[in-house]
Amino acid sequence: MKKSIVRIMAFASFAFAFVTVSCGDDDENNAPASTFVVNRDALEGSINDGEVVLESGTYKLTGELFVRAGAKLTIKPGVIIEATDNTNGVVRYIAVAQDGKIDVQGTASNPVVMTSSVKSPGKWGGLVLCGRAPINSGATASAEVGYQLTYGGTNAADNSGSIKYLRIEYPGYQYSNSKEFNGISFFGVGNGTVVENVQVLESSDDGFEFFGGTVNTKNLVVLNANTTFAGDDLFDWTEGWSGTNENWYGKRTNGGNRGIEADNNSSNHLASPISNPTIKNLTLIGTGAADAGSEAQAIKLRVGTKAKFDNVFISNWKRGFDVQHNESVGYVTDGSLDAINVKFENVTTKAKGTKTAVPPAETGDDVNVDAIFTESATATGAGNGAGTPTWAQGWTTGL
Repeated sequence: MKKSIVRIMAFASFAFAFVTVSCGDDDENNAPASTFVVNRDALEGSINDGEVVLESGTYKLTGELFVRAGAKLTIKPGVIIEATDNTNGVVRYIAVAQDGKIDVQGTASNPVVMTSSVKSPGKWGGLVLCGRAPINSGATASAEVGYQLTYGGTNAADNSGSIKYLRIEYPGYQYSNSKEFNGISFFGVGNGTVVENVQVLESSDDGFEFFGGTVNTKNLVVLNANTTFAGDDLFDWTEGWSGTNENWYGKRTNGGNRGIEADNNSSNHLASPISNPTIKNLTLIGTGAADAGSEAQAIKLRVGTKAKFDNVFISNWKRGFDVQHNESVGYVTDGSLDAINVKFENVTTKAKGTKTAVPPAETGDDVNVDAIFTESATATGAGNGAGTPTWAQGWTTGL
């Protein structure tokens, strides 16, 4: 099957972009052109077919932009998508539905930027991907953000596209106390999807959150530094996520929440598949061991999650590893929740464990979980200890 590419060419005398069709030489060149009409000053609606290519310059995101099943959104290097102020009550975000695809083609010298016209956390929704990989909250489920977005399934190798060299700035729009967007929300996304070199800047909720799925990542950065709006967790997973990851760098200098918040399933701690990611080369930087917040934890592991960490640098947190509930505590004992080559810097308590509370008690008994970590004085985390890694230089901002 051949593909037709929708080319966007902006002309100063027109408010709308012209759409032309060009054909390549690969075996997909016979697909119909997209019926979606791009308006550079009002990018919103549903891409239902074909491939839409955003070529250059700035596009104003004025509402919801969906990439539906069978459609593809390609974003060329240097493109800026700017969410306008939420004055009409319509949330701005980009969502890729099951069987839709996104192709972000940023480069180290020319990243793609998704941002907001108002430079403050929580001013737009961010990016949402929904795939068909396994989850443990049911055969399928509905995403907590967006409309009519189903996720989950049986295809661990599901492919939602490719994301390379992307910055997402000021996301995390909040519908309610329990319903918020993140920088990127991965709902049941499969490991056929490529995610490399992505930064989330100043999210009012989590930077990256994984709801089940098997997607792998490489070179992720989260920075929360706004002194007025404290973000939530830098990284978050739940519902049975099991990706393999390399080079995570998270830093907060404000009153935000944890470095990592990790769950399996709060309703059923033994729900399968069990969350069990692998993370190699991780740096988490907090605001200091004297942080008065009870949530000043670099890594919170609870409700039955497993995980494997290797080469971890934890700096400026009240607590390094916080393990909660019998199942996760048990995984420390049997070695399926484990961190090797860990270096602590200015961390008050390296590890704390808490058993499941037995009613009417509100909290469980403390238990020693020091076996979760093995220290190494030479651990470099994401590559440069607390310093900005070499791989993150140039295309990120604020570090």
